[in-house]
Amino acid sequence: MIRYLLPLGIFIVIVGFLFVGLGLDPKKVPSPFIGKPAPEFNLPKLYKPEERVTTADMKGQVWLLNVWASWCVSCRAEHEVVTRFAKTGLAPIYGLNYKDEPEDAKAWLRALGNPYVASLVDYDGNAGIDWGVYGVPETFVMDKKGIVRDKVIGPVTEEIVQERLIPLIEKLQAEKG
Repeated sequence: MIRYLLPLGIFIVIVGFLFVGLGLDPKKVPSPFIGKPAPEFNLPKLYKPEERVTTADMKGQVWLLNVWASWCVSCRAEHEVVTRFAKTGLAPIYGLNYKDEPEDAKAWLRALGNPYVASLVDYDGNAGIDWGVYGVPETFVMDKKGIVRDKVIGPVTEEIVQERLIPLIEKLQAEKG
């Protein structure tokens, strides 16, 4: 009897795990960086590769890092929203051009517009790995002390901007740095 019940019990446990897993939202994966210092980088600018940008350059201001690539379909979907948000001037947005050909990235920005204060080149993806990026697009919000305060996985939508990013950024702007 046990040789029939044991496989049935294992099957029920596996089905239970699958059922629970299907109910999870992959966009709500918590980032281990929330509340911790932003990972350091020292990256060349897309348009001026002789100039470099570091995380230390952003200290004292609230800023966003938007990870994108010209080959990313979801990045195209969010680009108009990111561009509109950038025009508000609420916080500077730096682009992290992830595993992309620089000429393809430049052509993409020429065609769709450039919302970034600077787009940083992460050709080999090492900076993305340091930031825990596992897919593009992803957007991080840092406070004035360089602490990661939020991470948006997937495309930024107008709803995310209005209900999540703007309130958080306004709160962070009001904090003493």
